[in-house]
Amino acid sequence: MTTRKEVPNVAQSTETDWVSRFADEVIAEAERRAPGKPIVCASGLSPSGPIHLGNLREVMTPHLVADEIRRRGYECVHVLSWDDYDRYRKVPAGVDPSWSEHIGKPLTSVPAPPGSPHPSWAEHFKAPMIEALRELGIEFHGISQTEQYTSGAYREQILHAMRHRGEIDAVLDRYRTKDKPKSAPKQQAKGKLDEADAAAAEAAAEGSGAATEDDGSAGGAGYYPYKPYCTVCERDLTTVTAYDDETTELSYTCVCGHQETVALSEFNRGKLVWKVDWPMRWAYEGVVFEPSGVDHSSPGSSFVVGGQIVREVFGGEQPIGPMYAFVGISGMAKMSSSKGGVPTPADALEIMEAPLLRWLYARRKPNQSFKIAFDQEIQRLYDEWDALERKVAEGTAQPADAAAYSRATRTAAGELPRTAHPLPYRTLASVVDITTGHDEQTLRILSELDPANPVKSLDDARPRLDRAERWISTQVPADQRTRVREEPDTELLESLDEQGRESLRLLLEGLDTHWSLDGLTTLVYGVPKVMAGLDPEAKPTPELKVAQRAFFALLYKLLVGRDTGPRLPTLLLAVGADRVRRLLGA
Repeated sequence: MTTRKEVPNVAQSTETDWVSRFADEVIAEAERRAPGKPIVCASGLSPSGPIHLGNLREVMTPHLVADEIRRRGYECVHVLSWDDYDRYRKVPAGVDPSWSEHIGKPLTSVPAPPGSPHPSWAEHFKAPMIEALRELGIEFHGISQTEQYTSGAYREQILHAMRHRGEIDAVLDRYRTKDKPKSAPKQQAKGKLDEADAAAAEAAAEGSGAATEDDGSAGGAGYYPYKPYCTVCERDLTTVTAYDDETTELSYTCVCGHQETVALSEFNRGKLVWKVDWPMRWAYEGVVFEPSGVDHSSPGSSFVVGGQIVREVFGGEQPIGPMYAFVGISGMAKMSSSKGGVPTPADALEIMEAPLLRWLYARRKPNQSFKIAFDQEIQRLYDEWDALERKVAEGTAQPADAAAYSRATRTAAGELPRTAHPLPYRTLASVVDITTGHDEQTLRILSELDPANPVKSLDDARPRLDRAERWISTQVPADQRTRVREEPDTELLESLDEQGRESLRLLLEGLDTHWSLDGLTTLVYGVPKVMAGLDPEAKPTPELKVAQRAFFALLYKLLVGRDTGPRLPTLLLAVGADRVRRLLGA
């Protein structure tokens, strides 16, 4: 049986969530294939551009399964192949058009974008993803495909593929007349793509080694599953013209005019075409579990074809694993407009804590699409997260929900860092919106939110406080930011009728005795009730709700000059009692 060891302080999972079910399947499959060996889960990413939140599902899905396997005490490695030996295919928007001269070169041979500290295009886009994965607690074994190919690690596999090129061609030919898969499907599991999702889907294909769905074309000289990079111009704009199985001599020509004959048994400047490369790696690494995007579900796609090539040519087996749906973004426009693409994990981690981001992937089955919020919806997500945390603490959470929470907050290696004194995200956002980063004022307000359990240091509210502050500064347009009035609106105050003045008097009279978040909430909702002759604890009626909205609008106009704003209790705390009295005409 597969070697098993005890893992301290990690409860064995008995929940029936999707991660546990896949872990069951993978362990059983691994024991059937190679008893006693480490279990291999795999991902693949191409650093051809920003590696974004759609691509993160390619890594997060096997990470969660591998981590569950480790929690159970099995040895499991998560292999992450960096497809940095892929060709550079196009110059993205915002980059100097002169970079088009590098089209066709390996990504590791293309200079990084202007101003980058990194040595190549590939390293420029790998670096932020590696840092984001570290922050997310994702443990993996990274493999550079440039290093693998140029070191000769795949030499025997390449020679084997060339010897069996006829069989490979026959497999591919079964599908060449079928419809080609689309790079951005219009429909996916559990829902349709809207315009933003379609953009994310197309971009996701860019971040996958499968983006080109290349199978190597058969020409007059026959079919060859290997593509050389020209030794003169470094590009893959080459055509193999002859190959000798006995001597391994390969002849090719390049559009640059260069032509040469090399010994493939010694030549390390080329790679197998994608539809052969992927199944070769399944066999080479012994991959048991690897998910793939819905763009691989069509007949003739690399996953479908690869399953036959790995068996018929390389003597291996196709990994088990789900097709995963695309990840959409809500409110992405504000951020992506300046960056030329959909947000990355690093972008998301600027505005949300790592456990929350992990939870968004853990709670949904891979075939279920979902959106990550960069707009106001992030406040609701945090409310939902905090509610789940309370249920877990009370022991009332459903088993699958508790499992998703556990996977979000910890790995087999231990707990992820978290905020010591977590306050509601929407409250923090409102506070930093008003204080504009003034630490002393921020601490004053946070310490007054709950006098029974006050925040004593801003560090206690971090990193959530920092994430909320970053969200306000990057995602909320300047014209929607809260600006407290400097002087009272005397014209509005003088125009109030007796009822309006009395409602302000009641509010001001109750400030001292209600100066906390809960107290002020009771006060602002209670004033219209008292004005209507009702008990402050009375349940609202439709008429009362109209009166409350009118009262709230009056307070907003007097405090911030608009009809709406942050939640009034938070706004009052942020403004401070003395300033509230002055602006309300006391």
